[in-house]
Amino acid sequence: MHKPHVTVAAIVKKQNEFLLVKERDKFTQQVCYNQPAGHLEQNETLAQAASRELLEETGLALEPVGFLGVYNLHAENGVHYLRFCFLFEAPDNIKAPTPIDTDIISANWHTLEQIKSLPLRSPLVLKCINDSLNRPVLSLETIYN
Repeated sequence: MHKPHVTVAAIVKKQNEFLLVKERDKFTQQVCYNQPAGHLEQNETLAQAASRELLEETGLALEPVGFLGVYNLHAENGVHYLRFCFLFEAPDNIKAPTPIDTDIISANWHTLEQIKSLPLRSPLVLKCINDSLNRPVLSLETIYN
């Protein structure tokens, strides 16, 4: 039976910058950039999972302000991902990100132009950022818990 991997991603925006984590891809071992993201765990909502992953990967405790959508990706590594993407807005005076998860090399703010030149974990990284800028943000109530 086919079972896609359910993942969540946090698009965190501060003025004209986005928060990305630097990590090593588990399949290719290459260093790459991604949104704070990870898998849904038992007994948590999708929004709770996104906030938890954000905290683990950046040390920042924020709540999502909206839902961007569901992204279906059949990745080059052979894995089928269903990615639920949430928008977070960071205050200007937010503390510097400090990853808790030891798999994360660093977490930093980047402009859209900088992101376009980075080695990204998947095409969904840039797609979700562009969607956060160009598509309507949905209410968190769009998702029934």
